[in-house]
Amino acid sequence: LAALFALVNAKHEQYIGWKSYFVGPASLEQLTSLHSSSNQFRLDILSRPTVQTAGVILVHPESQTDFINNLEYLGISYSVHVNDVKVQLDRDDEITDSWKQSLSRSENSTLPFDNYQDWEMIVSYLNETAVRNPNTTSLEKGGLSSEGRDLYYLKISTTNFEDLSKPIILIDAGIHAREWIGIPVATWIINKLTDELNETDLLEKFDWIIVPVVNPDGYVYTRENDRFWRKTRSNNTNNWECVGADANRNFDHYWNTEGVSQDPCDETFAGIEVFSEPESRFIKEIINENLARIALYVTLHSYGSTITYPWSHRIGLSNNALGLHAVGITIVNGIQEFALPQFPRYEVGSSALVLGELISGSSDDYAHSIGVPLTLTVRLPGLIPRSSAGFILDPQYIRQVVTETWNGIAAGARRAGELVN
Repeated sequence: LAALFALVNAKHEQYIGWKSYFVGPASLEQLTSLHSSSNQFRLDILSRPTVQTAGVILVHPESQTDFINNLEYLGISYSVHVNDVKVQLDRDDEITDSWKQSLSRSENSTLPFDNYQDWEMIVSYLNETAVRNPNTTSLEKGGLSSEGRDLYYLKISTTNFEDLSKPIILIDAGIHAREWIGIPVATWIINKLTDELNETDLLEKFDWIIVPVVNPDGYVYTRENDRFWRKTRSNNTNNWECVGADANRNFDHYWNTEGVSQDPCDETFAGIEVFSEPESRFIKEIINENLARIALYVTLHSYGSTITYPWSHRIGLSNNALGLHAVGITIVNGIQEFALPQFPRYEVGSSALVLGELISGSSDDYAHSIGVPLTLTVRLPGLIPRSSAGFILDPQYIRQVVTETWNGIAAGARRAGELVN
């Protein structure tokens, strides 16, 4: 028992002394200045602030005084979110464990849709779903991760992907390891297209490709070691102290030019070269193989309650900005039909304008640049309400988020079908 206590107590110890802050820039100028200082102060942006919404920023102990002085110099409002990150992570673990124990698993599913999901559970669910739905569902593998895990995706179709006139909807989640909430949303979408199919038009009109966990190595690492790990787990730099790259900075679209780091130890390290990561190559190959038919690509992230579209690498709109915005608004309206009043309403707009920073090498920009007409990044809700502590969406809200998000994506798919055909 003493050994178990010591093990639990040792978890998250790398975050002793760290603090997190609510940071609320009031103008685009303040937002841009904040982002430009992120490397200087070793900031880890957990929830990206916008001009309308405060974000949550994690700060190393050695940088806290200088960080606060800089905020005050810039006139940016802030407050302490969590005073002791390690202690709060321990509390988050207790909340998640307690919630898990209070749930009873559905008889019809190997996967809980009202809790965070283990990798092994997800793999079992994908296999069993394909077995239960042989006429519509095929489990595919897109290679191996750096640590040898299969990179899985499901193809869902009433015509075995043979009807070349049907548009494809592509959904992925979990490219950033710590963004847990996207994964149950993706598996819930699978559920609503297979075992609990009620909206048959969505299969009659579209083929679907769902990638529930793009980055399984990183996801497992966040579950077992470092809750805030973001990157892959590759070792292309031969630096065992600083492994991995940000797979969402590794795509071939203005790679390594904006919003990235060339330091392998940084969270936004873009990799040693374009598509150096198995995970980014995995998504690239799915996109390229189905490019002629993909109408809508949605990549699920967290958190922030934003829906953004290209471009990310520059301030400027895509030639298809009206269509992108229309689908984004349609998704928001679908979400709002089920949203709780304490959930913030989503902001919709181009990535560079909504986030106030430039990012290169992202999957949505890459897909759009090579011909996918509609590509959206959906950043799911996080802390509720704004004043709450903790770093995970409380698991009691997971069912809410998966339900409302599916309603939005279903509406967005229908709107995409109208615009593309």
